[in-house]
Parts: sequence; C-alpha cells; structure tokens
Amino acid sequence: MHIILASASPRRKELMEMLKVPNLKIVPAKGEERPPEHAGPEELVMALSAAKAREVARQAEPEDLVIGADTIVWVDGHAFGKPHDEREAAAMLRRLSGDTHEVFTGVSLVRKGRCVSQCERSLVRFRPLDEEEIQNYIATGEPMDKAGAYGAQGKGALFVEHIDGDFFNVMGLPLCRLGIMLKEQGVNIL
Repeated sequence: MHIILASASPRRKELMEMLKVPNLKIVPAKGEERPPEHAGPEELVMALSAAKAREVARQAEPEDLVIGADTIVWVDGHAFGKPHDEREAAAMLRRLSGDTHEVFTGVSLVRKGRCVSQCERSLVRFRPLDEEEIQNYIATGEPMDKAGAYGAQGKGALFVEHIDGDFFNVMGLPLCRLGIMLKEQGVNIL
C-alpha cells in the first residue's frame, strides 16, 4: 500500500516528508478546480479536496490511500485563493492588514472507492502593513502560489501577530487532523 499525496504543493510535500510518512508518493491532481456554487468555506474546501483525491485515486491501486487537500483564506464571506497576479496579491494583503481572517483546509482520504473528508479552521491575525512592505513582499515572489497571498512559514511570518488553531493548517495541511484521519483508516504513521 502506498500513501499518495494528490498535491503539487511543495509545502504539503515537505510536511509529509517531515513526518516520514512510509511509502509516500506524490501524484498531483491535474483537473480543473470547480467549486460548488454558494458554498460556505467548509463545504468548499472539502469538495475541492475530495475532487483532487478522487481524481488521483482513479489511477491508484485499490489498497492505496490517497490524500487530497485544499486551503483557502476566508474574509468577509469571500474565499481568497492563490492570487492571479501581483495586483491581486497586493489587494489581498491590503485587506488582511491589521485584521483577523480565517484559514480553512479541507482534507480528504480516498481508499477502496470510499472518500472521507474533514475540515480544519484557524484564525490568523495580521499586524498593520504599509504599502512599501506589501510591495517588497510581493517582489520576493513568495505570495504568488499561496492562498491569501502569504506564507506563514516564510517571509509572510513577519506579518502574523497571532494564530489561533493549527499552524500547519495555515501552511496548507493540518497535521493533527490528518494524523487522526489516517489512524481511523488503520494507518498509524508513528
């Protein structure tokens, strides 16, 4: 049996390798993400993570366990995914500046045709940012492949005053929840 991470995220891969997950394979999902209409944040990330896991599971062996994940930043009833360009990244960072936002990650496990999905939520408080900081941060390139246009594990950590919840959720893979889900599937990575 292999444990397959259906993600191209270098951060998720790094976290799985940090845990020394046995028989780990990385097989990124390639399908277009189609969020359900009028979905709340929990439903949205669980639907997207399940779609990724199911896509990769179709090419896996039945006994393999496939992990899909999807992360969004939620502000004022809107999802902030990865910015499409620098202008959008700047707008996201301006909105997060000096305020608290929610980070939701859906995690889905698919094995033998059965899908189980759960969601983790963390609150993140940003300190106030000035325009020069926002532009300098964008110039690093770091915000461009991250939900909400920041990485709490990189230079974006300079903006984070407080996290209430799982730090790894903010990175894109809530490890405590994932460990519980894996254990429920009979996989103990300890």
